[in-house]
Amino acid sequence: MHSSASTPTSAGTVFHLIRTGEAATRAALARHTGASPSTMALRIGELIEGGYIEETGEGASSGGRRPRTLAVTDAPQVVAGVDLGENHAVLVLLNRSGETVATAVHDVSLRRSPDEVLAQLLDHAHALAAETPGRRTLTGIAVSLPGPVDGRTGRLLSPTRMPGWNGVDVRERLEALGGLPTLVGNDANSMAVGEFASRDGEIRDLLFVKAGSGIGCGSIVNGSLYTGFRGVAGDISHTTLKDAPPIACSCGRVGCLDMVASASAIVEALRERGSHVESIEDVLALARNMDPAASEVVREAGRRVGEVLATIVNFINPQLVALGGQLSTSDAFTAGVRQAIYTLCLPMTTDLLEIAVARSGRTAGATGIAWQLLENQLQPGAIDAFLHPHEG
Repeated sequence: MHSSASTPTSAGTVFHLIRTGEAATRAALARHTGASPSTMALRIGELIEGGYIEETGEGASSGGRRPRTLAVTDAPQVVAGVDLGENHAVLVLLNRSGETVATAVHDVSLRRSPDEVLAQLLDHAHALAAETPGRRTLTGIAVSLPGPVDGRTGRLLSPTRMPGWNGVDVRERLEALGGLPTLVGNDANSMAVGEFASRDGEIRDLLFVKAGSGIGCGSIVNGSLYTGFRGVAGDISHTTLKDAPPIACSCGRVGCLDMVASASAIVEALRERGSHVESIEDVLALARNMDPAASEVVREAGRRVGEVLATIVNFINPQLVALGGQLSTSDAFTAGVRQAIYTLCLPMTTDLLEIAVARSGRTAGATGIAWQLLENQLQPGAIDAFLHPHEG
């Protein structure tokens, strides 16, 4: 990252205006920046020569010859985003415009060592880039992890479902293995960003709830991801519920949300009622077929999650609560979440609140973490540093 601040007329600032759609012609760029025609011509020339933009066609005429429009070049460089789960990894490749150019899903086991898993992810990412039309090349890789990540160091903090990963500096190891710029984040946070990006900035305050093997929450506040001091804001899985069954949790306490509302907790609860279910898929199938016991257990899990979310909704006052993860596919679960939030929250926080299944789908985490890395790489200061490496 370039240390000096970009000026209003720098190439990086001009690129940002083009990339965000705020200006697409030389005249519009000059109005936004206050730059002279000669300065603007110089900046545009730098960006074209650097492969960042291209002239693509003619814009609307206000009299006289139509102006040429400028657009981000669909260069072969891409960033890879990986959403790492317990047994699989979802990969996406984003071009400079933030568009998804390729996706893939691979089997990955977190029971293998961190270096083995990270090397596997790098291999998959490079292979996907090489197989994509235009033979793309990676300029960075970002990984979304199913556990709390210290935002200052990139280290995992007591991940529940990642034996052997506690305290591992994933960012450092990934950079050492791949030699590429990297970014590491928590899965729920990454999914929140993915949902935000999928809605084109229309909703600037949202909560994303990942409900599956674990329960996590990511927050977008005024258009920015909120992670807190150490990067673990939204880790609601170990919130203690005062009237929950006294089931011991891996964190050392009892009655945690994870122990009553996660996929494994739901399966166990239904087994205790005499149902012969093997997996959460079995439970959700029963609930879809209106099985009374399965529907009740899943709805109760949703209600428990909603209880915890209610305090956050009252505090943050989001416009949207987006539900993702495997449990979000169940109407019984989403109904339980809605019931608790509408019952426990102030009317002024819920009368315009949307509670809905996330739009971003299975690629939310991979897209969100890749989008964050892309934003870092395409900041005005980073562009200026690339075009003028010996300045500043």
